[in-house]
Amino acid sequence: MTARSRIIRSNWSELRLPDYIGPGLRVLFVGINPGVRSAVTGHHFAGYSNRFWKLLSDSELTPLPITYIDDGRLLEWNLGITNLIARPSPGIDDLRPPEYIEGWKVLERKIRRYRPKVVALVGVTLYRTLLPFLDSATSASRTRQNVIGPHPVTIHRADVFVLPNPSGRNANFTYTEMLDAFIWLRRWKKHIGESNSN
Repeated sequence: MTARSRIIRSNWSELRLPDYIGPGLRVLFVGINPGVRSAVTGHHFAGYSNRFWKLLSDSELTPLPITYIDDGRLLEWNLGITNLIARPSPGIDDLRPPEYIEGWKVLERKIRRYRPKVVALVGVTLYRTLLPFLDSATSASRTRQNVIGPHPVTIHRADVFVLPNPSGRNANFTYTEMLDAFIWLRRWKKHIGESNSN
C-alpha cells in the first residue's frame, strides 16, 4: 500500500453511517457493511450499480421513488436500515472473523431494543454468515438451494426474511428475480402486520 493510498483510505475507513432505526418498524433491512462510496456519501446502499433503492420503489415497499440520499426517510414508512458491521470496506473479503462476532452482538441488541416485526437480511452471504448465531430451527433451511424468502426462525420475536444482494456485482440474480423477492417481502410483511393486529 502506497503512502497516497493510505491517506485516501484514512479519509473513509473511519467513517460510519447512521442507523435509521426506531420502535414500531415493520421491516429492518440489514446489510453486511457499507461500501466505500456509502462511507464517503454518508448514505446506505450508495454504490453506483446498487439497485436497493430502485427495488424498494418498484416493489412498492415505499410509496414513492427514493434514492440513497433519502435513506433517512425510510422511518416515515416504518422501515429501518442498519449494517451487521459498521466499518466500511471495498468488499467483504476485507472483513475479519471477529468483526462478524462483534457485529452480531450489536445487531442482536438493536433488534432486542427496537423489536421490528421483520428483519430483512440483504444478501444470501449475510444470511449464511449469521447461521451459526441463529436458532437451530434454521437447520431445515440450510439445505435449501434457494434461501430467498422467509425462514423458520426469529430474532427476539422478529421474523427473518432473506433478500438477494442488490449490488450490481451480484450475477446470481436477475433484476426481475430480485424484484420478485422484494415484492414477496412486501406481501409477506403486510400479511404479518395484519395477523399481528388480530
